[in-house]
Amino acid sequence: MKKITIFLFLFVSTLANAQSFTLSGKVVDENNDFLPGATILVKESKKGTSTDFDGQFSVNLSKGKYTIQVSFIGYKSVSKEVSLTKNDEIEFSLLPDSTVLEEVLVSAVRVKANSPVTHSNLSKKEIAKRNLGQDIPILLNYLPSVTTSSDAGAGVGYTYIRVRGSDGSRVNVTVNGIPYNDAESQGSFWVNMGDFASSTESLQLQRGVGTSTNGSGAFGASLNILTDAISEEAGGEISNSFGSYGTRKHTAKFTTGKVNDHFEFAGRLSNVYSDGYIDRAFTDLKSYFLQASYVDENTLVKALAFSGKEYTYQAWFGLTAEELKEDRKQNPYTYDNETDNYQQDHYQLHWNEKLNKNWSTNLGLNYTRGKGYFEQFKGEESAADFNNLIEEDSDVIVRRWLDNHFYVANFNATYKNDEIEIIGGMSYSNYTNDHYGEVIWGSDLSDGTTIRDQYYFSDAKKTDYSSFVKTTYKVTDQLTAFVDLQGRFVTYKTKGLTSDRDAIDVNSNFNFFNPKLGFTYALNETNSFYASYAKANREPNRNDFEVGTTQHESLDDYELGWRLKNENIKLSTNVYYMNYKNQLVLTGALNDVGSPIRATSGKSYRLGLEVDADIRISDQFSMRPNVAISSNKNVDFNAPINGALINLGNTPISNSPDIIAGNAFVFQPLKNLQFSLLSKYVGEQYMGNLGGAIVNEPSVLYSEISTNNEKLKSYFTSDFNVVYELETTKIFKSIVFSALINNIFDTKYVDRGYYYTYDDTWSVAGETTTIDGAGYYPQATRNFLVGVTLKF
Repeated sequence: MKKITIFLFLFVSTLANAQSFTLSGKVVDENNDFLPGATILVKESKKGTSTDFDGQFSVNLSKGKYTIQVSFIGYKSVSKEVSLTKNDEIEFSLLPDSTVLEEVLVSAVRVKANSPVTHSNLSKKEIAKRNLGQDIPILLNYLPSVTTSSDAGAGVGYTYIRVRGSDGSRVNVTVNGIPYNDAESQGSFWVNMGDFASSTESLQLQRGVGTSTNGSGAFGASLNILTDAISEEAGGEISNSFGSYGTRKHTAKFTTGKVNDHFEFAGRLSNVYSDGYIDRAFTDLKSYFLQASYVDENTLVKALAFSGKEYTYQAWFGLTAEELKEDRKQNPYTYDNETDNYQQDHYQLHWNEKLNKNWSTNLGLNYTRGKGYFEQFKGEESAADFNNLIEEDSDVIVRRWLDNHFYVANFNATYKNDEIEIIGGMSYSNYTNDHYGEVIWGSDLSDGTTIRDQYYFSDAKKTDYSSFVKTTYKVTDQLTAFVDLQGRFVTYKTKGLTSDRDAIDVNSNFNFFNPKLGFTYALNETNSFYASYAKANREPNRNDFEVGTTQHESLDDYELGWRLKNENIKLSTNVYYMNYKNQLVLTGALNDVGSPIRATSGKSYRLGLEVDADIRISDQFSMRPNVAISSNKNVDFNAPINGALINLGNTPISNSPDIIAGNAFVFQPLKNLQFSLLSKYVGEQYMGNLGGAIVNEPSVLYSEISTNNEKLKSYFTSDFNVVYELETTKIFKSIVFSALINNIFDTKYVDRGYYYTYDDTWSVAGETTTIDGAGYYPQATRNFLVGVTLKF
């Protein structure tokens, strides 16, 4: 009987200890306003959740003692210890964190977790795991609806990103709210931002039109980059990584921490080098980043200077199908100095002032100086193409220059109370650029020609003014409305000659009104739904004007989404319909500097489903799958074929795969050790807008060439990432070891290409036939990167 009594006592005690209790609470700021989307972490169990729209949260735990940590962007993290023996409640009040600049520099162009805008965030911690020398687009490769590529094949140098099939010139990029896209080409040249990931605090990628931003209109996505936050304590790090194809990265960082509680100075110096997977396609990137900050209770002033200098060997034009089959690593360029040389210097000043508990303001100023050239050898050229500086059929070496200045001024004011937040802002930019080409050598120069004589010149000026008002209003406890109204006014002028010595004389004005409207409905603590509509308009870029396109393009973006958040699953699902008018789609062809040529497609659309999840299977194991399934069509597309304009019906939009999927399996057996298997699948895609349409008349031959050469095959790749942090007690705070094996299954794939057509007249029969061809960019097979970071 005594044994039975002891057994029952132990059994009841075990049940009592194993009983699950609910710890609930709320998270507010210093003004007692709710903080929706705050992160709740139970350190002992690695369980986590987030607050709902009313700042409420709940988590189920067994009996015991726990440390509850709460964090929210722009606020200091807070931890509390609780001893749980019954259902209990707790409240957290967070204070603004002057060391985090989310609310200061990017609040006008970013959205919060509960916004009716489809988006993904990437933190500094996540970026650091794979930051071994590859450029920012490659680090974003595993986000939903994203595809990336590089000219040299190894992810260093000229790299590219597409979102929902839209190329980089349609992805608006801002750095601390300052536009980064080149004003004329509208592209983002990541080669000028070597190792910028090492100075990045966080990233937010908004898919679709997103919220109003500064600079060129977002037609596929917008990427908001926030640079390093202020550090409370002095420190630094030295990072070195090495890998395949001679790739190496050397980074040194420092910070003084807060001096006299108000001042901080920090900086970074980097060099990234790679021989490239493609022969001779080397990349040499030198960069620095400096910041000086002043902060007190109500004021934050931050001055930044950063620069990138690049020296790369050209691999812009890819390979023909025959060259790809013969040797996928070969580079058709053979001239020793067929290189690109460019330097870009950025200077930013940001001043944020908190006037009272409701009002705050932000002023941002920027000056960017860019200058550089690429050098190219041309054989047996026409004298007329070089302003008769050479004799007919002379070989020639030229340098083609860009020389530009970019000024930006942003101002934002925010009013916020318990029910409403209003952000009003304006942005003005002024861009000037000189385009010119020099003859630096010729096998047979004309009489009177001297080295560096110019054979073409054009100047350009572009001004861009925009203003917006964004309002978030809490209609009820469950329903939140969002209204965003933007006016954008653009003037573009250029006069002179193109590199082909064709006249370019543009004087165009564009006035755009871009309204946006959305609603978020919180069904309960774990489920919320959103719906939004956004209008966007966009002016042509310089290349479009060169080929005679002057019509602006318009987009109506409809988004419908569902978000689920509980202790083990975070799920974001959305359906989008992007309806274009006069969309400038990539023809597939390139111009003579490797830039894509675009053409107006009339009516077109993108319809898709995106699913993004973060699933915690156990305390050590999680997975993060995402998939995007879409249909991307030109409606009643017309194309010139064999001298006639042919209606091809509905054809796929170029470079827009119907399926993109990714996944990350993450295993963390120890607090400081993590293994990740990252996988990516990209479905087949067309490189041109003819879309393999079969044209039986008048040329069967053409249709066969088009169908075969215009399509890229689907591909599946996987990377393996290991990170281990060794905490030390002497000299260094910690030592971080990182390893990344890219393409572990050694897949031979091509992720990007181009397709061209032109009509030619047969000299014998006098008939017109369409000639076509294609170029391919092979990417690296299995390769590796390893690195060590010393933190002190």
